[in-house]
Amino acid sequence: MEPFRKVRSIALPLDRLNVDTDQIIPKQFLKLVQRKGFGKYLFYDWRYDEKGKPKEDFILNKSIYKEAKILLARRNFGCGSSREHAVWALMDYGFRVIIAPSFADIFYNNALKNGLLPAILKEEEVDELFKYLSLNPQTLFTVDLETQKITLDDGRSFSFQIDNYRKNLLLQGLDEIGITLKQEDRIREYEKRMKSFLIPKT
Repeated sequence: MEPFRKVRSIALPLDRLNVDTDQIIPKQFLKLVQRKGFGKYLFYDWRYDEKGKPKEDFILNKSIYKEAKILLARRNFGCGSSREHAVWALMDYGFRVIIAPSFADIFYNNALKNGLLPAILKEEEVDELFKYLSLNPQTLFTVDLETQKITLDDGRSFSFQIDNYRKNLLLQGLDEIGITLKQEDRIREYEKRMKSFLIPKT
């Protein structure tokens, strides 16, 4: 997993409440077993019409946001079923940060496990950001995990909370497998000791 320290990018404002995982990645696209390849299906039913043609009025199809790595969302983002594919789709598309007032618990945990930062701000702060982006869509955001701050080009900053354990894992680029591998020598020694107990003495 790639270490997360700082992201600087424009932010794509998705002004919808209760965005669920079936909207993020519809169920018909869950056949892939690897984590890559889901980005083209992200928000598929919102992005495309019944003929597969991009909908011009959907924000993800606007060229200005093509390189956005930050998604600004409303409360309860990632609700619904527990599919990890939703996080994979967001990351495969290019997003590294989701800013919202709240997240569904399972989505929040899946995001952190995969290196996607879910940054929680107060609802009034998210409102302020949506209003600001409506007038200044090309504003650059800097999301700094070490300082836990989101800073705008005009100097305003917003603080977000994350527990130290999760924060350190993101900074080091470690998932659960990576944590285990860091203890490889101790695991090998333990297995060696256990083996000596299990082999019958002659």
